[in-house]
Amino acid sequence: MTRQTALRGRGLHFSFDRSEVLHDVDVDLPWGAVTAIAGPNGAGKSTLVEILAGVRRPLRGTVDCADEVALVVQRPTAPDSLPLTVREVVAMGTWSTRTPRRERPGRTARQSRVDESLRRVDLADLASRPFSTLSGGQRQRALLAQGLARRATVFLLDEPAAGLDAASRARARRVLAEVARDGAAVACVTHDDASIAEADLVIRLEGGRRVG
Repeated sequence: MTRQTALRGRGLHFSFDRSEVLHDVDVDLPWGAVTAIAGPNGAGKSTLVEILAGVRRPLRGTVDCADEVALVVQRPTAPDSLPLTVREVVAMGTWSTRTPRRERPGRTARQSRVDESLRRVDLADLASRPFSTLSGGQRQRALLAQGLARRATVFLLDEPAAGLDAASRARARRVLAEVARDGAAVACVTHDDASIAEADLVIRLEGGRRVG
């Protein structure tokens, strides 16, 4: 791991039911950059992100990360029946069991952190709205804000532009670029041509192998 690298994966292998999904994939995610993870359906992109986030363990290979990781998935697992507001969802990012109790921020500091995170993703005006009423793009930004509230500095996103209109896709790209400019490492699985073109780096997968 170097000072320029936020997350590094080496020799990553993964299989489902004896079907190889990833084969000997190496990844370096630098600080202060947006990395697009591109490739056809079934190339292993989402599996790679889950391994980098620690959601799955590789069959072989290693992942080293310098800091807190936030994983933003395409479809949130929280059911719409839960009566959560946008603010409450973002505030979950301040619930850290990894920080000693005496070092955890007080209530005022947590509220300030949530407010700032909502502002950064342009959701301050929707803070009191039920999370279940948000559009797909708004939900993505709320979950990104949750990671910001947790003070994550490595953001992994799975298809953040999926199902969004052109204006929402452009807004999502702008927010991710701003997060990266602030020094975070950002990587997103995407089929969006504009996201790939505007990314600082591109990782291309085909058949579970890195080809670019």
